[in-house]
Amino acid sequence: MTDTLLPNRIKDSGGDGSYFKKGCNPFAATGRSKLQNRRATVNQQIIKQMRMRAGAENLLKATSNNKVKEMVLLELSYVNSNLQLLMGQLEGLNSSVEVYQNTQETANIPLIALGLKETKDIDFSTFFKDFILEHYSEDGKCFEDEIAELMDLRQACRTPSRDEAGVELMAKYSSHLPLMESRFFSPSRPTGIFFTWYDSFTGVPVCQQNLSLEKASILFNMAALYSQIGTRSDRQTIAGLEEAISSFQKAAGILNHLKETFTHTPSYDMSPAMLSMLIRMMLAQAQECLFEKTALPGIRNHFNSLMKMAQEAAKVSEIYDQVHQSMIQTPIKDNVPFFWSTMSQVKTNHYRSMAHYFVASALLDHQLGLSDDEDQQEKTLSQVYDRLPEGHSPLDILKKKDERERVGKAHIRRAILGHEEALRVYSLCHHLNKLQVLQDILRASLQRSLNKSGENEDDEDFSDYTEAPDIISKTEHRAEMEFPATTKVKVTDFFQRLGPLSVFSAKQRWTAPRTIQLHPEDRDLGFTLKGESPVHVVSLDPLCPAAAEGLKEGDYIVAVGDTDSKWMAVSDVMRLLKDVNEEGVAIQVVSVMDSNPQMPTKSATFCGNLPKTYSMICLAYDDDDKNSKSRKVTKKSSFLNFGLKNRLKSASTLSLPTADHSGTLPWNKPCPTFPSSSSYNHNDSALY
Repeated sequence: MTDTLLPNRIKDSGGDGSYFKKGCNPFAATGRSKLQNRRATVNQQIIKQMRMRAGAENLLKATSNNKVKEMVLLELSYVNSNLQLLMGQLEGLNSSVEVYQNTQETANIPLIALGLKETKDIDFSTFFKDFILEHYSEDGKCFEDEIAELMDLRQACRTPSRDEAGVELMAKYSSHLPLMESRFFSPSRPTGIFFTWYDSFTGVPVCQQNLSLEKASILFNMAALYSQIGTRSDRQTIAGLEEAISSFQKAAGILNHLKETFTHTPSYDMSPAMLSMLIRMMLAQAQECLFEKTALPGIRNHFNSLMKMAQEAAKVSEIYDQVHQSMIQTPIKDNVPFFWSTMSQVKTNHYRSMAHYFVASALLDHQLGLSDDEDQQEKTLSQVYDRLPEGHSPLDILKKKDERERVGKAHIRRAILGHEEALRVYSLCHHLNKLQVLQDILRASLQRSLNKSGENEDDEDFSDYTEAPDIISKTEHRAEMEFPATTKVKVTDFFQRLGPLSVFSAKQRWTAPRTIQLHPEDRDLGFTLKGESPVHVVSLDPLCPAAAEGLKEGDYIVAVGDTDSKWMAVSDVMRLLKDVNEEGVAIQVVSVMDSNPQMPTKSATFCGNLPKTYSMICLAYDDDDKNSKSRKVTKKSSFLNFGLKNRLKSASTLSLPTADHSGTLPWNKPCPTFPSSSSYNHNDSALY
């Protein structure tokens, strides 16, 4: 057995020079591993409390003693309180986004990454050995190395490295699952192996006997890993932003594949409504990175450039508003961390205010000159607005200085109000208050808008009630879902020694191997062979010696003498049969057994005493059963069904407000109109 703690690309103990990719050391004290360990601990405590609650509820139904009922009700109140506290701890872990960010990044709004779903260890060895002996009539002990490799691969998938190698590792295991299912999971026989995965939002365990839950959970973790790669990317470089964009788009693609391919999910985090919300969130973060990529070299302080960036910012705000609206719908709002919905609301207000600031800068800082293209500016302005203030036209606003200033000031007022709202919402979530970098960026953006307002204010502003119109969102580069090719990798079946999968699978029932002694007479065996591998007997002469020995038409030849022939073609088998001496040769054959109509596997889904909102969506069970032993989950088919972004006016470029305190970032230098928080707050307590 290879060592599961070996780092990636380390040679295995076999010494053959081959590489077997492994996961990260689970004992490594990284921030991400500590977070996963704490999540696993909380999950175990949730299981304990749910079992206690189930027991108390059963006792409450069974007893008629009033004193006992009072004690049980008191105990239930304690258990439910503990469950609420544990759910709060799990929400706090899902709100710990700082451990997923780039360690060198101090100037960008943090992004949200999905945590990996936790699972329990599984020992395949006993069942697989027994199945190989009973079904394939081979010694299961001869396959101990293959079983160990499979178990090592699954264990490594629990701690994947946060890069493409980690994704490839999980893709490798995902590609082995259909092979394993065909080999060992018979549709007419329960396996006795239970796959247990914990809901990433509620911590509730879900258990199934078939591989459906395993396949879906691995796909979910691949999407989660891509989201972690995206948040870890260095967003101060073009290459880092491109990596983040690609990662979020791939995460959205995998989640969409999961939603479309797998249905009837018993785990709430993989329900269609939750997956739809997660897809929107991944695409919103990709669009945000596309906006940052456009702004990274610097924004030209030019009328058309500012208008373009205003529409780009409005697009980011629009997508985050859609994310927020989906997060506050029932039943998603009951399980999504409050941190997530608050963050989406903050970004909605922040980027909308930024769009109004860009339009205000274009109108207030750039007057229509003789050298300017009047028609182009008129066209640009008309495309920015869905509707204009009453009695105004694009040309009036561009040519009349008073009208231009009035509309520009109206936009800057909306920018100020939006930034103030973003700060107000920020203050409502105590988990969000830990992100000092976010507060610095929001305050710097507000201060920038206040400075712009102060530069253009006059006494008439108090009587000006012009309302700035909404800005039409538009982008040149829209974030799209991308299904990565790495999710499907070619693998070699661990159990290929059992024979071709098309024949030697769990669906077929076989007789035990029979030995037939062949005595060729005049080189005529009395039968013909057909097929690729393995070959089978056709056209058997009922009077030939082989028939007398018990050979039948349709028998598959699995060995010739001491040579395994499961993977041999007809020509190879015939050569072995003809190259024999007068004593003949012994062959081993197997026959397909007549099987009864196959019944679906009685695989059950178990979730311990879930909340009512959860159980109505994911499971159906009878709450009126008399005791826990008689409680059964309503029988269902496999839950997976395959269906298949002056000095201020003369500046050449603008930059986004950042939280960089050192002032060394290149995009923070060009123009003081986009101040860093160092000019506003001298506190160096950034988290990154």
